[in-house]
Parts: sequence; C-alpha cells; structure tokens
Amino acid sequence: MGNKPDIIRAIVLVFAVGLVITGFTSIQASEDKRADRAAAPAVGFIQSANQGLNR
Repeated sequence: MGNKPDIIRAIVLVFAVGLVITGFTSIQASEDKRADRAAAPAVGFIQSANQGLNR
C-alpha cells in the first residue's frame, strides 16, 4: 500500500496543473477579446441609424 498515496498525489498534481493552464488561457482569451472590441468601430449602429424607419 506504499504506492497508493504516490498515485493520488500524481493525479492531484496533474489536475492542479490543468487548472493553472486553463486559468492562464482564459485570462489571455479575455484580454484578446477586449483588445478586439476596442479596435473595432460600432458600424452596425451607425448604419442602422442612417437608414431611418422602414414602414
């Protein structure tokens, strides 16, 4: 039974590393989305405001 705690530690370590990697990638993805939104103009609203009402 000396090997079981080592296996459990290895599984917990792999899980923790996965959580850390997921956290870093989600932070990076949210920063990329913010940069894209800041650079993109609000064209859709401007176009719909210039068209007027269609009845």
